[in-house]
Amino acid sequence: MDQRKLLGTAGEDAAAAFLTRRGVHILMRNYRCRGGEIDIIARENGTYLVIEVKSRAGQMGGFPSEAVDYRKQIKICRTFDYFRMKYQLPEETPVRFDVIEVDQEFNCRWIRNAFEYHMVQG
Repeated sequence: MDQRKLLGTAGEDAAAAFLTRRGVHILMRNYRCRGGEIDIIARENGTYLVIEVKSRAGQMGGFPSEAVDYRKQIKICRTFDYFRMKYQLPEETPVRFDVIEVDQEFNCRWIRNAFEYHMVQG
């Protein structure tokens, strides 16, 4: 496994532990479908949390959350749409899209409502 993949896995582990300590119920990690992947799907007070975890080994390259650009957001929303359909969740199910940044010491910064849901056409 390459260094980037190892860092990503360690960052996701740190983020999952961070959320669990805050009482968030993790439903799935690394949910995959043909359209993409969601790092963590969780529930908090009846709201589904769709969480993208971004790790960086150093300070270079800006904030990790900056990597969650519009194209990545569309992919995450499309993947959540598939999850919602597969598990027969009503369209009005409350959902929030968050990002957790993980630094080189595995400290986590939780960005709630990092982006809005994007309706995907086609």
